[in-house]
Amino acid sequence: MTKQTYTKRLTFFGVLVAFVVPVLIAKVALDNNWFNRGSTNNGELIQPVVDFSAALDQQPPKWRLVYRIPSRCEASCQNAIYSIQQVWLALGRETDRAQATLIVTETSDPEVVSKLDSHSRLKIVNTNRATADKRLKQYGDNSVYLVDTLNQAMLRYAVSADREEAVLNSRDILADVKKLMKLSRIG
Repeated sequence: MTKQTYTKRLTFFGVLVAFVVPVLIAKVALDNNWFNRGSTNNGELIQPVVDFSAALDQQPPKWRLVYRIPSRCEASCQNAIYSIQQVWLALGRETDRAQATLIVTETSDPEVVSKLDSHSRLKIVNTNRATADKRLKQYGDNSVYLVDTLNQAMLRYAVSADREEAVLNSRDILADVKKLMKLSRIG
């Protein structure tokens, strides 16, 4: 074998190694979950989306933070109401594109519902329990939902009974809402 043939083969294998080895390493890394996959949302992605059209159909197209008032509104419920109000306020000049919405059914805590009428920042939507339960039964009562302009719940956020943890969770909600509103021209 001549020196020229040897150099050509060495160059060929060098180029092959330079391009094939990184692809193989990437494939092995993906298959073995050696790193976190690219996910930028902080809430739990709802698959398939939950349709809120029956309850929110009469409303103008806006991004919504939706919470259903349970039959007993304890600390986590109070934190959820507080969180969606604060997130809506934190949107600043974008508040006209979003809405903090509470779903009230006939079984919702009447004491809390009577207090909610004084909150002008919250949109209260009355619906029957069967309609609300049909959509939300798989996720439970203690969840805040991020609903898009087509009334489809996209993300879910668990609500905490601890006030400090609820405030920290509301930062995640705010980050997701801001990101989605930045990418969307609707609402």
